[in-house]
Amino acid sequence: MKNNFDMSLEDMKSYGYKIVDLIAEHWDTIHTKKPFAEPKTRNDLDQIFLQEAPEQPMDSDKVLDFIVENVLPNSTYTSHPKFYSFVPGPSNFISTMADTLATGFNIFSGGWLVSSAAAELEIVTINWLLNMYNFPVKKGGGIFTSGGSMANLTALVTARRLKCGDDFSKAVIYLSDQAHSSNIKAIRILGFKKEQIRIIPTDFEFRIGINKLKNAIAKDKLEGLQPFCFIANAGTTNTGTVDPLHEIADICEDENIWLHVDGAYGGAAILAKKGERMLRGIERADSLTVDPHKWFFQPYEIGCLLVKDASWLSGTFSEKPEYLRDVEGNESEINFYDYGVQLTRRLRALKFYTSIKTYGLERFRNAVTYNIDLTEEVEGYLRKSKVWEVVSPATLAVINFRYHPINENLDESTIDELNQRISKRVMESREAVFVTTILNKQIVLRMCLINPKTTMDDVLETLNTCERYGAEILEELKAK
Repeated sequence: MKNNFDMSLEDMKSYGYKIVDLIAEHWDTIHTKKPFAEPKTRNDLDQIFLQEAPEQPMDSDKVLDFIVENVLPNSTYTSHPKFYSFVPGPSNFISTMADTLATGFNIFSGGWLVSSAAAELEIVTINWLLNMYNFPVKKGGGIFTSGGSMANLTALVTARRLKCGDDFSKAVIYLSDQAHSSNIKAIRILGFKKEQIRIIPTDFEFRIGINKLKNAIAKDKLEGLQPFCFIANAGTTNTGTVDPLHEIADICEDENIWLHVDGAYGGAAILAKKGERMLRGIERADSLTVDPHKWFFQPYEIGCLLVKDASWLSGTFSEKPEYLRDVEGNESEINFYDYGVQLTRRLRALKFYTSIKTYGLERFRNAVTYNIDLTEEVEGYLRKSKVWEVVSPATLAVINFRYHPINENLDESTIDELNQRISKRVMESREAVFVTTILNKQIVLRMCLINPKTTMDDVLETLNTCERYGAEILEELKAK
């Protein structure tokens, strides 16, 4: 009996070539497209997509045409050169194809017996990363996750077991007011109460206040609580700021506190000389999150957790159900389902391995260096302008600024409204993805420039548009 899902070799190739052609053309022409999808309501999209699952087959080409016509144009392109907001997803073509290969062969990447080559690729690429951050390669280890959120969760589960055991009722965890929201989410998932979380204020440069941290730890110890973990930032999402890692590491060593460094955004800056200087002390962390699908230019999804001792992960997550008793292997043959939450895992390592081997690390170093230099060039332009005010300087390819003409006597609420409306008009034009954040209670425009395709001309076009919108909005406000 023929398999219900079988296609002829010719039909599979024909269909596959169409998809590869679509992807290649998209990569080649992305700069000509609008980065932001035209906003649609749920009702709009229900009119297009909402229907019962068909009982009878449809022509595969017609289904593909429907997707090309309705799904792709209604998706924002995070790899577009003018996607400046949140954290862009620049990706690269080689990794895209490698990910397609991993999906096409449906490779399971959980246990050694089933997929030894997949596990070996993960071991090798994790070792590359351990070496980059000066973590011990022989004793250390890590795991690829879906993203930074899962990597942070995995780290905190491990830290809680090693520092608190089964009773974490008196445990206290510390992080700054600039820490990524995924850390708060992880803390809540783990069952910590609000009273067990200490959010430490940052200074005027958005770095953790060391004295405030010391005071918080001392107070908690005097009250009979157990300080067990501090989450440091290595490149915050808001400003790119790196906490004083050496000073924090000294405190954590003195107080027997687990140091987790969240480098999901900024960790890849280690590849550039300027970034390496800013990240000094990162090698002293017990655990480190990095996110290859951000500044290592990988397609979604691939996050990563690194630890100083691989046994910390296996000791935390290893379970031995009866149906897996024949797949143990020896200690060097890693079952990655013993290193994290997932049992079923796709082969994430292949795209990272393939792109590093194909392009070479030097090209990645050059790209990260270019991004840092470009952002500093943008800062130089803004500081020479009579209408822009830098609020947070270029730091690891992130810069925050606001429209604030020096010849206008504007109050803070007016400046806030100006910048919010500038962002709104840019988004409505769909010419760029450029949204606001809040720093020091001010509404500011934020650029994250980690896309190697983004040029100074791209940025200047966007800023010129913003200046035009700013002048128009200011006149509208004066006319009220």
